[in-house]
Amino acid sequence: MEEAPTQTGRRVLLVDDDAALLRNYRWCLEDAGFHVVTAQNGEQAQQRLAQNVFDMCFLDLMIGEESGLDLLPVLRAAAPWMRVVMSTSENSLSTAVSAMQKGAVDYLTKPCDPERLVHCARRQSEARRLELRIEQLRDGGEGAPADLASAHPGMAQILETARQVAATDATVLILGESGTGKNVLARAIHHWSHRAGANFATVNCPSLSAELLESELFGHVKGAFTGATDNRQGRVQVADRGTLFLDEIGDFPLALQPKLLRFVQEREYERVGDPVTRKADVRIIAATNRNLAEMVKEGKFREDLWYRLNVISVELPPLRERRDDIAGFAEYFLAQFVAAYRRPARSFDERAVAALRAYDWPGNLRELRNVVERVSILCPEEVVEVRHLPLPGSVPSAAAAAVARVGSAVTLEQLERAHIESIVATSATLDLAARTLGVDASTLYRKRKQYGL
Repeated sequence: MEEAPTQTGRRVLLVDDDAALLRNYRWCLEDAGFHVVTAQNGEQAQQRLAQNVFDMCFLDLMIGEESGLDLLPVLRAAAPWMRVVMSTSENSLSTAVSAMQKGAVDYLTKPCDPERLVHCARRQSEARRLELRIEQLRDGGEGAPADLASAHPGMAQILETARQVAATDATVLILGESGTGKNVLARAIHHWSHRAGANFATVNCPSLSAELLESELFGHVKGAFTGATDNRQGRVQVADRGTLFLDEIGDFPLALQPKLLRFVQEREYERVGDPVTRKADVRIIAATNRNLAEMVKEGKFREDLWYRLNVISVELPPLRERRDDIAGFAEYFLAQFVAAYRRPARSFDERAVAALRAYDWPGNLRELRNVVERVSILCPEEVVEVRHLPLPGSVPSAAAAAVARVGSAVTLEQLERAHIESIVATSATLDLAARTLGVDASTLYRKRKQYGL
C-alpha cells in the first residue's frame, strides 16, 4: 500500500539523549497524526536534516554533554524555515530568552504532559502552514476550484483526462497558448490527487538566470555564490511529497537541462555548493506555450528531457475555440472582484454577453480576467452593459476612456503599467509581447510581477 503524503506542517524532528523520552514523545505525536524522526545527538540531528525536510524540531537544552543552545543556530542555518521549540527540565527565564534570541519559537519545560506537547506541535504546524500559504500568495499562487467544468466538449474531455491522471503519479505536460489556464489545471490536478495534503510549489522558468534558477529549484548553501548569505531550501524541498510545477518549461536554460533530466528520472539532486545528494518525493507537472518538438529539432531543448516530461500531455484550447465557456468565466471573475472591491456590478446583460463571446480573446483567460476586473471597478451600475466593456468595437465609457495614455496627467509608472497591460492582453504569447515591448522575457516577467499583472 502506498504511503500517504505527510501533510504540510506536520513533519517533526525530535532531538534528545533520553531514549525513553524520545519513544514516548514519538508515540504521542504519531498518534496525533505527525510524521516523526528522532536523533539522540547533534551529529545525528544534522544527518537527519541532510536527508529529510522538517517543519519543526523539539530540541533538548542539554543533549548529553552537548548544549542545545549551541546546536540551535547550526540547525537553524541548515533549515531556516524549520520552527524550533526548546525543551528542558530547567524552568529558567534567562535560558528561555537566550533560546528565543538564537531563533527558537517556543519553550517547553520537562516533564511535558502529552496534551501540552501535542498542543504545541499543532500550534507550530499551523504557523508553518500559514507561512507557506503566504509564500504561495506572494508568488501569485491561487487555489484551483475543485469543480472545474466546461460546456465545450473537447475541454470537458481534457478535464476528465486530467482527473484520471491525477489519481496516479505520472508526469504531466500541459500545453496551450499563454493565458489558457495551464496553472489552474496544474493546481486542480494536485487538488484531485492523493498529494493534495502536501505542498504545491511553482518554479517560473523564464524569470531567472541559469544560476539563480538552479538555486530556486534545488536550493543552495551559504557562500555558494555571491549573495548566498545563508542556507536556502529550493522549491523541490518545499514540494516534497507534494507537486512541483515547472511553469513555461520551454524557457528552461539548456545548460541546466541535464540536472533537471537527472531529477526527473531519479528524483535526486544537490543543492548549489553542497556535495550531498538528496532525494525528493514529488510529482512533476510542466507547462509551456512553446512547441517543444520544434525546439528539440532546433537543438534548443533536450530530446530525452522532452520524452521524460511528455508522459501524459494535454493541450488546452484557446478561449476563442470554446466560446460557450466565456460567459461562465466572466460571471465567475465578476463575482470575485465585486466582492473584493465592494462595487455594485452583479451581472452582464445579453448584449454584453454577446460582445464577450464575439471577441477573439488573444490573451485568453488572462485577458478576460483583466477586462472583467476593469469592468468591476469602473461600472457604476448593477448590470454591466456593452458600453462598459473596454473591447475593440464596443462603445467606450467615459471612465474607460480615462485609462492612462500618453499626455494624460499620470505618472510614468502608471503609464508603463497601462502600456504593458495592454500589450500583454493583446499578444498571442508572452514572448511576442516581450518582443513588441523591446525587452527580454525575464524583464517582462519581473514587470508583470511588480505591477501585479
